[in-house]
Amino acid sequence: MSDEAGMGRDPVARAEELRSLIAHHNERYHRLDDPEITDGEYDNLVRELRAIEADHPDLIVPDSPTSAVGAAPSVLFAPVAHGVPMMSLDNAFSREELQAWAERLAKQIPAGTAFVCELKIDGLAVSLTYRNGRYVQAATRGDGRTGEDVTPNVATIVDIPARLDGKVDPPVVIEVRGEVYMPASAFEDLNRRQAEAGDRLFVNPRNSAAGSLRQKDSSITAGRALSYWAYQVGELELRPGPATEAASAGDESISAGLAATHSETLEWLERAGFPVNPERRLVRGLDDALDFCLEAQDRRHDLDYEIDGVVIKVDDLALQRALGATSRAPRWAIAYKFPPEERTTRLRDIAVSIGRTGKATPFAVLEPVFVSGSTVSLATLHNEDQVREKDVRPGDTVVVRKAGDVIPEVVGPMLAGGKRRRPRWKFPTVCPSCGSPLLRLPDESDTFCTNLDCPAQRVQRIAHFASRSAMDIEGLGEQRVRLFSDHGLLDDVADLYSFTEATFDGLEGFAALSIANLLGAIDESKNRPLHRVLIGLGIRHLGQVGSIALARALGDIDAIITADEGTLAVVDGVGPVIAASVVRWLSSEVNRSVVERLRAAGVGLVEPGRDTPGGAPAEAPTLAGRSVVVTGTLEGYTRDEAEQAIEARGGKSPGTVSKKTFALVIGESPGASKVTKAEQLGVPVVDGSGFAELLETGAIPAP
Repeated sequence: MSDEAGMGRDPVARAEELRSLIAHHNERYHRLDDPEITDGEYDNLVRELRAIEADHPDLIVPDSPTSAVGAAPSVLFAPVAHGVPMMSLDNAFSREELQAWAERLAKQIPAGTAFVCELKIDGLAVSLTYRNGRYVQAATRGDGRTGEDVTPNVATIVDIPARLDGKVDPPVVIEVRGEVYMPASAFEDLNRRQAEAGDRLFVNPRNSAAGSLRQKDSSITAGRALSYWAYQVGELELRPGPATEAASAGDESISAGLAATHSETLEWLERAGFPVNPERRLVRGLDDALDFCLEAQDRRHDLDYEIDGVVIKVDDLALQRALGATSRAPRWAIAYKFPPEERTTRLRDIAVSIGRTGKATPFAVLEPVFVSGSTVSLATLHNEDQVREKDVRPGDTVVVRKAGDVIPEVVGPMLAGGKRRRPRWKFPTVCPSCGSPLLRLPDESDTFCTNLDCPAQRVQRIAHFASRSAMDIEGLGEQRVRLFSDHGLLDDVADLYSFTEATFDGLEGFAALSIANLLGAIDESKNRPLHRVLIGLGIRHLGQVGSIALARALGDIDAIITADEGTLAVVDGVGPVIAASVVRWLSSEVNRSVVERLRAAGVGLVEPGRDTPGGAPAEAPTLAGRSVVVTGTLEGYTRDEAEQAIEARGGKSPGTVSKKTFALVIGESPGASKVTKAEQLGVPVVDGSGFAELLETGAIPAP
């Protein structure tokens, strides 16, 4: 239930209801690894209860979940008592809440105090104990004082050292705390294997990691590709010596016996052989800390692991001890939580849309829900197999995700035990637009409408032709295309070039200025290069890269029309599948007629810089066969334009760095994971000012 749902309620009854709800969801999340709501929705419940308790202190009870940490450990595992409690963190959900925390601290700490900003990993908190440098025990956080013994399971995680590195002098006892997580790539692989076995898919990497760690059979954990980030030292017993004597005498220069600051502690952990997340920053002042938070939020999807915020900590360990803690959280640290990208809502229905190629795509009709900055009422379900594997059904409560600017998708159902569900959804057998049969192709997951004259296909084909990546006809979106089609004004893309002012007679919503703008945009599109026309025609399997390759290799539409499959297939970036599809499309009399009508209307069917099929390419192939990755914002280029500039010179521009990458070009606010990987693999890094030289010469510019 949301904050709004509780407004106006009797605070006594609402507080009791919230305590019950939070306790229930704590059990589902911490002990069963099977939550029924998202983290953001859980946070809202806790915030509402905190607000009630702040307004009505007499309603605070000793066992309130606002003062609890985690949940009681499971009886399936042996209990482990934490020598130093594993506390939780207070949260800030806005700049104002972060400012309020900083102002409280400012009364107790010197001006200019340093803070360490670290990514908040969405995983499972685990402590590791080493005696004389050897791994002896691992435990979950549990309720903060008692956790679960998961020693053999954690031992299977390859990131975790069995012995401390010889670069450090091992303490008698050291407890290292951190987060066990499942990388996004490992999560995708796990769900692929689950689907192949016919088993239920996991909802998210965090629950997958927790469930994988809480296995009685450690061999199951070993097969789940878990990883670990260390971020703190808990219990510590030093060897007798000068350092120990100085520490006991109060010499803060060797706080914790390892370092005087938290940042130095992290460096010690790295030397000892623990994986410590490189995405961290030492800052002074709240503004710099907030900058880090916003940067991390912007590039969170460049990482191969999930994060849900940033943890900000006072760096000085002596100050940390002086500030102390409440019953559940330290006063010297706070978690800045990102806006939730996942929410739950009710799945009203599952419908099917028909695309420009006739592809039938199922989508979810949802009760509107606000997620990641916008209200979502529709979300993709991809294809028939995905609906079956996720087993979502109308009436279910489902998790909806909107990562960044991508199309919202349904992640999976939130199943409550014992609740009856509707029957499984079945993929329709006829097209919802024209009633023609739907056909699933052999060995493919996609289903298609068999009617080429299907009204839905026609609208999508024309809208795609007018889209920004193709002919870029401003003002001609799907809604207007449907309007023109419904009035019999548009049957195919060539009809656009017969539009005049008279075409709009009797149509609502078109004034003289909007008519002139649209006619001008259509006329301007005649000047697009051949590869944009090829993209716009929507030939199956022929995307942007293949269209550019064909246009630059053959030069004009006539050379492509007269070429056979073999000629097209040898073009780098095309291959036999695309070649066969292009030849098949152009062999259709209907499609050839559209091409000829485009030519007659004055649409350019020649690639600039290519006067004849054998002419020279528009740009010298300085990057032929090379892979150049771009990250961040480059001055003078959009991301698409930068990638097109690379491809124009014969190169490729994938989204990830690998051993085959020739260079990584970095602009402003680059993805740190790409930079780190490039450094690890020895891939040359080129800054934005060197991009032009790289394009011109094909050589790595001097630093």
